[in-house]
Amino acid sequence: MILVVCALAAELRGFAPREGVEVLACGVGPVEAATGTARALASGRYAAVINAGIAGAFRGGAAVGEAVLVVAERLAGLGLEGGGALTLPDGAALVDEARADAALAARCAGLPYRSVRGVTVAEVTTTDATAARWRAAYAAEVESMEGFAVFRAAERAGVPALQVRGISNYVGARADAQWDFKAGSRAAITALDAVVTRLRATR
Repeated sequence: MILVVCALAAELRGFAPREGVEVLACGVGPVEAATGTARALASGRYAAVINAGIAGAFRGGAAVGEAVLVVAERLAGLGLEGGGALTLPDGAALVDEARADAALAARCAGLPYRSVRGVTVAEVTTTDATAARWRAAYAAEVESMEGFAVFRAAERAGVPALQVRGISNYVGARADAQWDFKAGSRAAITALDAVVTRLRATR
């Protein structure tokens, strides 16, 4: 069974139901995504997780209406303000990066979607200055509000995960974002369909 996690049902409204695939609309943001995904995976019913939906792209990273596979995701803003190492007791370390399962990504080789890096934020970026800061700090090509959380929940549950995103806007000033929810949704649904078909065929 494959679990598809999106933030809002509207993002994947045109995705056709199929046997062996369940869609969970977890809610918006990293907390809702992490708790919703973890709760679903605790059932032990799922062999793989796909986080799917719309995302913003940093300019030059992807284009509005394009679909991408996100294979690594950082969590923005965790740690000391301004960067630097945060020393914790007993050698504890912050976890601010999670990755797609390498075997799942390999099974999607040959599909017409680029593999990119993402950053997860708790609030949508609305200035070019913040967009530039995130891109420089995290070497990200796309921005979402759930990617890291779903990846991390899947890692903790020992379930392989992959992320499929359709680009709905450019990250930065809202006046120049070129928002197109429908284009991002269509791209995400087309790519999700291709990825699910490939994964089911290569089990």
